[in-house]
Amino acid sequence: MDFKALMPFGRGEQGEDPFSSMRRELDRVFDNMTRSMSLARPAVGLGAMAPRLDVKDTGEAIEVHAELPGVEEKDVEVQYAGGMLTLRGEKKQEREEKEKGYYLMERAYGSFMRQIPMPVDIDEARISARFEKGVLSVVLPKSPEAAGKVKKIEIGKAGAGS
Repeated sequence: MDFKALMPFGRGEQGEDPFSSMRRELDRVFDNMTRSMSLARPAVGLGAMAPRLDVKDTGEAIEVHAELPGVEEKDVEVQYAGGMLTLRGEKKQEREEKEKGYYLMERAYGSFMRQIPMPVDIDEARISARFEKGVLSVVLPKSPEAAGKVKKIEIGKAGAGS
């Protein structure tokens, strides 16, 4: 019996199997991808720069806390429009070392933007923000109508009302 006839694919012109061809193609794709990224640079792209957030509903307000280590207050912008809180900023970091026999200078720059949709109406006139020790805190007080809108939902027994 000829087992080659059972294979749904054949060998390439040079007599190599299709898995070698596929591996060579994947190697080429990854080589091109890593060539476009300098592995010597610190990762400061959007993903690395996007600040970690804590969002808390206190009942009276929505509080947003963003971790921004290494970012200065003057490089941060906070906006609220159309029910969306937008945090923007830029990180500029330089490091210089001079030792006997070597000199090192590294610079890293990157920008970030995070948008947080607000689930309730916000009293825009009372929004406040502060920046302390690398943490941006934004308090978005709910409008009086939104703060009073709490609907308690009764939980029915299993099988009832079906």
